[in-house]
Amino acid sequence: MKISVLGSGRWASFLAWYAGTTGHSVTLCGRRGSSSLEGLRKTRANAYVTLPESIALTDDIRRAMAFGDVILIAVAAQQLRTLLNSLPERPAVPLVLCMKGLEENTGLRLSQVTEQCLGGVPVAVWVGPGHPSDFVRGVPNCMVIDSANPALTRMLADELSGSLIRFYYGEDLIGTETGAAAKNVVGLAAGMLDGLSAPSLKGVLMARGAREISRLTAKMGGRELTIYGICHLGDYEATLFSPHSHNRRCGECVVTGEPYRELAEGVATARSLMRLSEQYGVDLPICAAVNDVFEHGSDPKDALSGLFLRSTKSEFYL
Repeated sequence: MKISVLGSGRWASFLAWYAGTTGHSVTLCGRRGSSSLEGLRKTRANAYVTLPESIALTDDIRRAMAFGDVILIAVAAQQLRTLLNSLPERPAVPLVLCMKGLEENTGLRLSQVTEQCLGGVPVAVWVGPGHPSDFVRGVPNCMVIDSANPALTRMLADELSGSLIRFYYGEDLIGTETGAAAKNVVGLAAGMLDGLSAPSLKGVLMARGAREISRLTAKMGGRELTIYGICHLGDYEATLFSPHSHNRRCGECVVTGEPYRELAEGVATARSLMRLSEQYGVDLPICAAVNDVFEHGSDPKDALSGLFLRSTKSEFYL
């Protein structure tokens, strides 16, 4: 296939590199004036990947859109609406959203944002565990492609699978998107536990995190079991334990007081989940504790102590 990648950051540059390794023709399009794009133009490399000469680099979005049989989008979740509204024309090919988040001001899933902006354009999501630093060293992983169109899901998963990534077919777009976004919030909580020298509590965090997000997913019309798959529980190792996890590191830094300047999507997602908690009437204690720390400045130790030292209850009702 011909694949266009919109974005030039860490994940976008990896996607371009990966698509090239699986035999596709690739154009990467960054924002005009972007320092990350300029860096790639000068050296063909960043801290994560080195792009071969076969991958075209451009800041001409019309050219990128006209090139691809499929367009992969890899920008910050909160920038998606702005990007879609700025497109020079309506895409004529499927879009694949390669980021994890919920829109902060609305609580919408990113496929819903895309439908609002570009109604009728086929859209899929690419989620699951894995960090560019591991992939480029040849460490394989499994990921998920999901969409409302089973034929599109299967085509993308089959075309994009390679020796580094085995794709599974998703069958629950609501659960896949919600689970993928929410795992970043659990990652922030895991980082706070690291900062408090209490990593032994991560086991409880994982059990309870998956349970509360599964309840929300069911209320939203998705499947509870999706949350126990690759999109959420299957991504916990990469998010709750990996030194490469931005969300885990951000949570740790909020405890230690160290500055953290990288993007941690879980912060905005926690705000979105509070909106959904109210909308669907579902208690989300872990997400609420994380949001209290980042939104209201609560002490992390107090927030997590309140979370794990709640009144005794049956394990079934975690």
